Amino acid sequence: MAISTKLMMRQGQALVMTPQLLQAIKLLQFSNVELSAFLHDELERNPLLEAQEGDGGVDVAERSGDESGAEAAFEGPQEGDWARQDLAVDSATLSADLGADMSNAFEAEGPTVGGEQARDEAPDGAGLSATSWTGAAGGGSADGEAPNLEAYVADRQNLHEHLAEQLALACPDPRHRIIGQAVIDGIDESGYLREDLGEIADRLEADRAEAERVLAIIQTFDPSGVGARDLAECLAIQLKERDRYDPAMQTFIANLPLVARRDFAQLAKLCGVDHEDIADMAAELRRLEPKPGRAFGGAPIQPLVADVIVRGAADGGWHVELNADALPRVLVNHSYAAQVSAAATGATDKSFISNCLQNANWLTKSLEQRARTILRVASEIVRLQDAFLAHGVEHLRPLNLRTVADAIGMHESTVSRVTSNKYMMTPRGVFELKYFFSASIATTSGGAAHSAEAVRFRIKQMIDRETPDDILSDDAIVERLKASDIDIARRTVAKYRDSLRIPSSVDRRRAKLGQARIAAH
Repeated sequence: MAISTKLMMRQGQALVMTPQLLQAIKLLQFSNVELSAFLHDELERNPLLEAQEGDGGVDVAERSGDESGAEAAFEGPQEGDWARQDLAVDSATLSADLGADMSNAFEAEGPTVGGEQARDEAPDGAGLSATSWTGAAGGGSADGEAPNLEAYVADRQNLHEHLAEQLALACPDPRHRIIGQAVIDGIDESGYLREDLGEIADRLEADRAEAERVLAIIQTFDPSGVGARDLAECLAIQLKERDRYDPAMQTFIANLPLVARRDFAQLAKLCGVDHEDIADMAAELRRLEPKPGRAFGGAPIQPLVADVIVRGAADGGWHVELNADALPRVLVNHSYAAQVSAAATGATDKSFISNCLQNANWLTKSLEQRARTILRVASEIVRLQDAFLAHGVEHLRPLNLRTVADAIGMHESTVSRVTSNKYMMTPRGVFELKYFFSASIATTSGGAAHSAEAVRFRIKQMIDRETPDDILSDDAIVERLKASDIDIARRTVAKYRDSLRIPSSVDRRRAKLGQARIAAH
């Protein structure tokens, strides 16, 4: 059999992931914050894309063709406007204009824009300019510009800047200031030194004992407890400043795991004090600050903006709509595209403009498709979880992605992307779309299954209603749930309890007994 090369034609089907399809998939799984950042980059990259103004405003493309309105808006105050350039300051004129008695008014003063010289050179009876006050205190200038309001906003110091200022006063030695600044750089937002002090000393070629001395100085700075390497050291620093760090308190701080478990009987034995002293020491501990840097804030928190809003309808149903504040507003400036296309002469320029126009059109279509898909998925979730919206989490139904995908005719992966990092505002609060999908827990009678989230909520309710004399073990919770027609295993109850950060029955009993003793004293 001879081996040779041949040309063959074959017909087949294949799924090709084009760049446009990849972009549409990526847009679908973006949160509104990520989408805003993506569109900001696209607006800088594509000259044919423009940001649209909010509801009721005029978009950029329409406004760009008519500049007369903008010019008229900045021509200055018109006749009859309250911001007249010349305001009379003599009492007779003001009395006539305002209809008020000016006999007890202070004497008029000249403009202060130019300082004392301007007041001295101002002629008698000169009018007070409407823009003369805007230049005071650096808030504006005499040329009519608006005052800079940011100049009056106090700058908020962060923790590192606050510590650096104290370091400059506490350490006159330049060598110690260098070590201290390196230590401050290793302090996190909570006020703890997370970097190893030995590594800092080795990096600066300093002695470990010298670094320890500098750290001891920093630990005396405000806020109290800053520069500690763990919680025990942080609390000890604050107690030393309050002159409350006696041997009993030192032992108390050294056994923080027992404090967390509220094992006051063991603590009283170790500290050599009675239960009343232990209660006082626990109360003293609660007045301390476990995170000294918390007062200075941390990284800016991005506010949560819901993508979908659900409201009750007049007919007893639910009205589902997209949140206008979370929707991107971009448009294609076709008039500008036609203008630059007509002016383009080279093939490279024409190709660039054509690609930009194609990408801009595809992006706007992808954003529209994204909005429609989110609305369809959210509407189906609301339809399936109607009982939750009406009666609460106990009526949350078990739900999976396939159920929603089959109902709206989409693939499971599409529903998964839509529900990622998307939020729904309901009368019961703001929930991530993923929240409405939970596993099912079978019933003992073989009826309709229960949602895992609803079962978790029931477990929390049972534990919240406990008394010191009736602490429920995991087995007791299983029996009560089975009595409520919920078939669940003990290990599942323990898993749900851990997910709710609820301690075991032994720790809960010890904590409630400790609280009862404290209340009794």
